[in-house]
Amino acid sequence: MRLVLKARARFLCEYCLSQEYFSPDPFEGDHIIATSQGGSDILDNLALACSGCNGYKSGAISAIDPGTVQRVPLYNPRKDVWFDHFRWNENFTLIIGISPTGRATVERLKLNRVSVVNLRTVLFKVGEHPK
Repeated sequence: MRLVLKARARFLCEYCLSQEYFSPDPFEGDHIIATSQGGSDILDNLALACSGCNGYKSGAISAIDPGTVQRVPLYNPRKDVWFDHFRWNENFTLIIGISPTGRATVERLKLNRVSVVNLRTVLFKVGEHPK
């Protein structure tokens, strides 16, 4: 099941789009809906996640949108389209939330943490960015 999960995600973190190949840490299967909240171990409830996104997401399924200050669902890779909620800045280093779900997910998962922004900068310069 692990290889199917990785192949479905094209070996990218399904939240921040980091590439597993360039990650110093192994990627993990994230429960989109945590088992503690009634989620299951079926493939449709799993997303490939880098350790940073998985750690910051933890068991959360919603977060506060900083634009509206309302609680909204986090981005769900099985139901949502990434580009409906996020876009890249002009040099492909920052993920910008363009919907309440996108903004809340950027904040909760810290999608623009320093380590991943540094990696995006280098990958963009050498033509390896997954944009």
